Order: sequence, then structure tokens, then C-alpha cells
Amino acid sequence: MRAFLDTSLFFLMLYLCFSSAVSSSLYSSSCQLKGQFHVNGMHKTGDVILGGLFAVNTITTDPDLSFTSEPQKPDCYGFDVVDFRQAQSMAFAIDEINRNSNMLPNVTLGYSLYDNCAQLGIGFRAALTLVSGQEEQVTLEENCVGTPPVLGIVGDSSSTRSLAISTVLGLYSVPLVSYFATCSCLSDRKKFPSFFRTIPSDAFQVNAMIHILKHFGWTWAGLIISNNDYGFHAARFFHSDLGPAGGGCLAYTEILPRGYDPVELRRIVDVMRKSTARVVIVFANSFLMINLMKEVVRQNVTGLQWIASEAWTSAAVLQTPHLMPYLGGTLGIAIHRGEIPGLRDFLLQIRPDIHHNNTDGNSMVNQFWEHTFQCRFAPPPAGWVEAAGELCTGQEVIENVETDFLDDSDLRPEYNVHKAVYALAYALDDMLQCEPGRGPFSNNTCAHLQRLEPWQIIHYLEKVNFTTTFGDRVSFDENGDALPVYDIMNWVWLPDGRTKVQRVGEVKRSAFKGEELTLDEDKIFWNFESKQPPRSVCSESCPLGTRMARKKGEPECCFDCVPCSEGKISNTTDSMECTSCPEDFWSSPQRDHCVPKKTEFLSYHEPLGICLTTTSLLGTFICVVVLGIFIHHHSTPIVRANNSELSFLLLVSLKFCFLCSLLFIGRPRLWTCQLRHAAFGVSFVLCVSCILVKTMVVLAVFRASKPGGESSLKWFGAVQQRGTVLVLTSVQAAICTVWLVSASPVPHKNTQYHSDKIVYECAVGSTVGFAVLLGYIGLLAVLSCLLAFLARNLPDSFNEAKLITFSMLIFCAVWVAFVPAYISSPGNNADAVEVFAILASSFGLLVALFGTKCYIILFRPERNTKKAIMGRGIGS
Repeated sequence: MRAFLDTSLFFLMLYLCFSSAVSSSLYSSSCQLKGQFHVNGMHKTGDVILGGLFAVNTITTDPDLSFTSEPQKPDCYGFDVVDFRQAQSMAFAIDEINRNSNMLPNVTLGYSLYDNCAQLGIGFRAALTLVSGQEEQVTLEENCVGTPPVLGIVGDSSSTRSLAISTVLGLYSVPLVSYFATCSCLSDRKKFPSFFRTIPSDAFQVNAMIHILKHFGWTWAGLIISNNDYGFHAARFFHSDLGPAGGGCLAYTEILPRGYDPVELRRIVDVMRKSTARVVIVFANSFLMINLMKEVVRQNVTGLQWIASEAWTSAAVLQTPHLMPYLGGTLGIAIHRGEIPGLRDFLLQIRPDIHHNNTDGNSMVNQFWEHTFQCRFAPPPAGWVEAAGELCTGQEVIENVETDFLDDSDLRPEYNVHKAVYALAYALDDMLQCEPGRGPFSNNTCAHLQRLEPWQIIHYLEKVNFTTTFGDRVSFDENGDALPVYDIMNWVWLPDGRTKVQRVGEVKRSAFKGEELTLDEDKIFWNFESKQPPRSVCSESCPLGTRMARKKGEPECCFDCVPCSEGKISNTTDSMECTSCPEDFWSSPQRDHCVPKKTEFLSYHEPLGICLTTTSLLGTFICVVVLGIFIHHHSTPIVRANNSELSFLLLVSLKFCFLCSLLFIGRPRLWTCQLRHAAFGVSFVLCVSCILVKTMVVLAVFRASKPGGESSLKWFGAVQQRGTVLVLTSVQAAICTVWLVSASPVPHKNTQYHSDKIVYECAVGSTVGFAVLLGYIGLLAVLSCLLAFLARNLPDSFNEAKLITFSMLIFCAVWVAFVPAYISSPGNNADAVEVFAILASSFGLLVALFGTKCYIILFRPERNTKKAIMGRGIGS
């Protein structure tokens, strides 16, 4: 179409240039119009003329284009009284302005209204007629000054015609204010600098529909568009705006054929029937919708929720009992309704021109009269009187005829026409109030009515800001668009079979609140058994604890709900991602919220902790009992043998060994972590040091019993024994001090063993320090074991060496097994292993070293004599 338009414009300009050249050669001081466009119209004279373009007739016959004779203008028929009422609304607005003494004083507005016959070619002819004038001869000195033929044009009703006309008018800065062209492409100020409109653009209409979809949770919808600019630009906005951010997506997009194409319509309806989308958006006019509904009825496709664009929301031709089973409950976008007081009275005053002829271009009222009263003005067409046709007298009474022409209860396009006329009038009024020397043009000049240029009125039109008598504010933004507002309509199917289209809400944009949707849901009629809004989703909403996973190759609205993995949650529906819980928290079983992780440590309240605690206290108690027995029998030979003081010290150290295991039970704290290994290390070094010294004393006594060995005892007196134990223990104390100062053990939350648990443990801080501590204990233990092994064959009188050897073997076996078990035990099991090793080695030492002696003291006192002890040695 654009290429055709560009070509037409080229030949038109070529024609005008040629015409000017011919005229210049014939007339020295004037130009002659080579031809006129004869278009149906309606005129009124005035100081300033406003033009208008209206689709009063909707059908045309194509003229003969053989070019064997001059082509005649197309014939127009199919008179539309509603469109004629829109034209009369403009005439009324101008009449109302002329009667208002506060507006445009001393200036009378006139009009030239043309019928474009709903055709681009005729509409283009009408627009050129308006901007160029119809004077057959123009005297250059007289007619090339003064006001232009029209100050501005109200129209056109079609986006396609407005695109073409505005492209040309924009070159000459003639304002075109449309009341019905909604294509968003017309908001391009670079292409259409002189275009304005009082109806919202399709971009806002699409946003209004998206608001409705989001309000009812319809995320899955089909889109059907007309095969023209109106449909294509709407589809482009739907595809760009109706995404994840817009709250939905399109199941399909289909283009209606221009004419009635049964095969293509069957395919489109088949797509609708097979789709899971229950909502269908149709961006087309009522004629295309009728074709579509024929196939919908034929295939009996019910259960759909229709959303109508403003082009067919109020189409009475679709509101029939035959179609309401399918279209009942339709939600539609409609032009905002307004009230125009006095319009009906003005319409009643319309009278035809009985002296009308077909050449003066003032035929629109007469056509209306003939259509309404089914008569013809004289001279009637051939055969009219013979066929008993009536002649129009001009005295017929409109009120006696049932017609939509007088219905002013639902003024929508008419209200936009009214606003468009007032916008031009307010712009002209502001221009005429300009104070000389303070004007907006070069050198602060003002525009003058006698030397008015169309571009000057555009400056004031951009700044128009007024409020209608109905309370709506009118102003234009930087793109020439008025503040948008749409009514939301609902098709109600009444029980008696009648149809009513009622207003159930509105969507508007304000300068302060942005876009707002208002709906009265209680008034909405739903054409479903449930009488509730339908569900239209590709995939059901993902509940809490799941996330959406898109299905490959399908739109964004089609997804699977995947449960969140462990440790992650989603606490909103339709979550795109699962969020990880904080470090100390874990996901609930439902994965919808985070809960504190279970804490795990070797507790006093769990069975293992109770068992180990009991065992530790039992060992401590036995040590106390043995110590008491030894103290009570301290004078007996078996106690006094081999340094009773070391035996007492050994029992005390064993008691500390049992008690230090309690530091490994319970929730780790800083002081317990620092104390547990230090206490353990010092206690066991003290214990093993006593055993080592006892072993050395046994060997020294044995050597002293031999001739010449008396001097060996002087190195192992009581003082030397205490000193040796103190020195050996001090070394361990020094190791522990260095360890605690350089890299102290600290409480640690370990989440590596179990993701859903926090294992409280003591981090050793320095592995080297811990290894040196254990290594030093092991060194003393191995040394004690070797010395005791060497003394194993001493006489029975010194039989304690065998007990020491046995005890050291137990001790070494326990701690050799401890190392791999400790390393491989996770969490609180490591503490349990260490406690078990402490208790096992402690019990091994206690039983091996003191079990036999306690048995003799308590149950075989006859053997607790020096003679008995020595006797065994002699007897052997």
C-alpha cells in the first residue's frame, strides 16, 4: 500500500507541476484549476473554516478505468446514519462555539464536511479539496493572502486513510485531528508532525486488554487480527508487551482474510478449537468478525471468552440471538462515552435543501433525508414514480421515524469529534489572544488571522488544555495523543433473549497515577455454567516449594513445576528460581520456607552421651574407691611396694583422665574447646609419666639387689621420681600452651557432613599442635612399654613390671586404633571416638595396675604380707 501511495503522490505532484506550467502560460496574473473533485459534502461559511472527513457512505462502485473517456467519480451508497450523526456532531460543536460569546469573539467558524465513502482514494480527494480550495480561478494578487481554505481537518476515522492523508498534510503543516484513528504508528512525530487525535492509540488499547488479562489471571490467550495496519500494529504491541513481564503470552496469532474465504476461516477456527486457550482477543472490524462468526457457529465452538477491540465492541450486527450463545459475556474496549447537551435538539432542526442539485457538493443532508424517509427529491430517478416511490417534500418529521440518528444515550465517536472541534477552537482562541511583542514566533511576533499559516495553529494546538462539560480533561502529549481513557463493556445475554451492552469499568491513564483499571465484577455477565470467569492458562500456577521450568520449544507460559532441591525454597507462586536458605537454615519438607538447621553434638541427653558420661563418672568413682582403699591400707606391704606415692599420684591422674572426657560431651564452647585437649594431654602425660617412673624404679631396684648395684638407687629416690614426673608433665604443658597461644581450638559449625544439620565441633586450630600432643603421649607410652617389657622376667617379688607391660600394651593398642577411627569419624562421632579411647585406655590402666592389688587387699589379706610377697620369690 505504501508503494502505491508513494507512486500516486509522485504522479499527483507531477500533475500539479504540469498544471501550473500550463496555467502560467495562459494567464499572466492568475491560476486556473484544471479539475475539481466532486465529493458529497456539507458546508457552512465563516471567517475560519474547519474541515471534516466522515465515512457517511460505506460502499462504492468502481468507475470505468479504461481511459477511453474521462474517469467518473466512484458512486457511493450504503448510507450510515451513525456516521452521519458524527458529522452533525461537528456541525453542532461549531454552532455551539459560534453562540458562545466568551470564545472566539468577532470570529465566526464555518465548516466543510466531506464524505470519504470509507475509501482511501475518495478520502484523499476530499482532503486535497479541503486544503487547496475549490475556486476555479485564483487571482494571485488577491487570493494568495489571508486565511487558508481550512484551518485544520477533523478526521479521518480510519488509521489507513489517516496515515496517507497525514503524510501529505504534514508536508504543509496542516493539522489533522482524528477522532477514530487508533493505529499506534500515527504517534511517530517525525513522520506525522501535524497529526493529533482525541482517541487513545492502539498501544494503550493493547495495554488496557493486558490489564484485563492480568486482572483475571488469563495468561494464555489467542489473538486474531485484521489484515491491515490496525491489526498488524496491535499484534506487534501484543507480542512485545504480553510476555513474562506483561503476565502472559499468546497461544496463536491468526490474520483474518480481507474477504470471505471459507477455507482460511475454517483453518483459523480449527486452530481456536484445538487450542487450550479459553480467551480469544479479536482486533478487527465488525465485517470481518461476521465472517469469522459464521465459521464459529458452523463448527459450534463454544466455551470461549471473547475480548473485543473498540472496532466491534458496540457492533449491533453481532448482538443477535443467533450469535449470543457464542458471544455472550464478551468483554470489549469501547471509546469513552460522553454527553453533549443540546445535540438532540440540534439534530431535530436539520432540514434538507429542496433546491439541491448534484453539482453544488452540498448533498449529505439530502442523502440522509432520502435514506430515512425512503423518498427521493425531484427530479426523481427514472422509474421511481412509476414504481410508486414517494417524493420528498422536506417537511417530513424525523421524530416520527424509528432511527438511531436521534439516539444520544451512547455518544462515543461523537464525543471525540466534539473534543476535536473544541481543541482546534481553543487553539485558535489562544492564538488570537496573543499580545503583540510577546508572541511565540520569531521576534516575539503573533500570528494574525489575515495572514494565518497552518503551522502556527499547531504551536497552540500542542498546548491546548481544557475540560469538557462532561468533566473530561483534554490535552495532547508530545506525540499528539490525548490523555487516554477507555470504557470496558460487557455483552449481557438477558433471559428473555434480548442483548444489552453495559459498561462495567474503565481503564485510563492520568498524569499522576499512571494507568488504572477499574472493574465492577458483580455486574459482569459470564457466559459459562459456573457464572464465573474461565481459567485460561497453558500451565497451572506453580505452588510454593516449586519453580517454573520452561518446556522446550513452547511459549513462556507453558512450563513444568519442578520441586526445589534440598536447601532451597520458593515462598511465592510461579517462582522462576528457588532461593538458597541462609547458612544456618534448611528448607522445610514442603520447601516453602527455611527452618533452623538441626544442631548435632555429643549431648548429655542422648543415649551415647549418657552412656559415656556414666562410664566416665563410674571410672572416676572407681579411682576414688581404689584411692581410698590404698590410703586405708597404706601401711600394708602391697601398697608400700614400689613407691606408694607414685601409686597415689597415678590414681589421681587416672581420675583426671576419666573426668577430662566430660569436656568432650555437651555443646562445644570456647573454654571447653581450649581446655579439653589440654586437660586430656596433661592428664595422660601425668599418668604415663608415673608409669614410666615406676618402671624405671623397678629396674633400678632389681639392679640394686645385685652385688655392686647399690649406687643405682641413689638416682631414683623420691625426689628424683617426683622431679622426673614434673619435668615430663611440664613438657606437655608447654606444648599445650604454645598450641593454645598460636592456634587455639575454637567452636566450629560444620555443615559438610550433613547439609540439613549443623554439627558443632571443636576445630583443633593447629593439626601440628594436636599431632605433637598425641605424639608426646605415644612416645612416653612406647618407652614405658619397652622398659616394662625388658623387666618382665624379673623375680616374682617385682612382678609389677608384668602388669605395667600388659597395661601399656592395652594403652598403645587403644590409641593406635584411635587415630584412623578418629580421622574417619564425622561430626560428633569423632568426639565419641576420642572419649571412648580415653575411657578405654584409662580403664585398661586402672584394671591392669590396680585390679590385682585391690583383690589381694580386699579378698586375700593373707597374701598382703612382706613374707608372702618375698616367699613367692623364694619358692619360685
